[in-house]
Amino acid sequence: MHTLSEKLQQFERLLEIMTELRSKCPWDKEQTFESLRTLTIEETYELADAIIRDDKKEIRKELGDILLHIVFYAEMGNETQDFDIHDVCEGLCEKLIYRHPHIFAEVEAETSEAVMQNWESLKLKEKGGNKSVLAGVPDSLPALIKAHRIQDKARSVGFDWEHREQVWDKVQEEFNELKVEIEAMDKEKMEAEFGDLLFSLVNAARLYDINPENALERTNRKFISRFNYLESKTITKGKDLKQMSLAEMDVIWDEAKEEERKAP
Repeated sequence: MHTLSEKLQQFERLLEIMTELRSKCPWDKEQTFESLRTLTIEETYELADAIIRDDKKEIRKELGDILLHIVFYAEMGNETQDFDIHDVCEGLCEKLIYRHPHIFAEVEAETSEAVMQNWESLKLKEKGGNKSVLAGVPDSLPALIKAHRIQDKARSVGFDWEHREQVWDKVQEEFNELKVEIEAMDKEKMEAEFGDLLFSLVNAARLYDINPENALERTNRKFISRFNYLESKTITKGKDLKQMSLAEMDVIWDEAKEEERKAP
């Protein structure tokens, strides 16, 4: 791979290109923090998709797109004299050093669990930092990811099950409470209990080191693949899904599952 000098050379080249684009390109000149915001979110999701597919070529490309946005924001900050890329990097370096005292100071942390506990504790002590453990969880996060982050942060200060197997009693408890409300057909309470059940399942995923977002996305993709197979097979047979029985669909669905097993 490349040397540090070569990496720095390309980063400097990127900054120079960004400065020139910002001063000469009509589209780049018009952009603001707000106009780039939704594009940044889109690029982040594209990177997430590439990671799910384990497509290294696309991961490299999408990382470049996100890096473009970072230097773009920094250049706009430089124009308003609020901050520049130096300030961004300096702040990040200082934070990393401060939050890794087991590397840059005398603190001991032999496990990743201990590192995370130190990390959250130090965040609370930082000047201007979060006053609550959960205050650092962004409100705009998708609910599934937010639930995982909330539970992970609570764990970092010791709020967790003594034994991970205990979570299944909680899952069963929430499932039973949901069934009661379903039988009563109280929609508001059904939604509340369904949320509790999902939250407990996310907690179980965390305890067993399963990323619930990744797990659900893999299932989404698996369903899409199988459903597309079902549609294509019915079309080639001159049939319409709406006119087929569930039993007929299940036969083709099982074919799709078998094709998946045969795939490398």
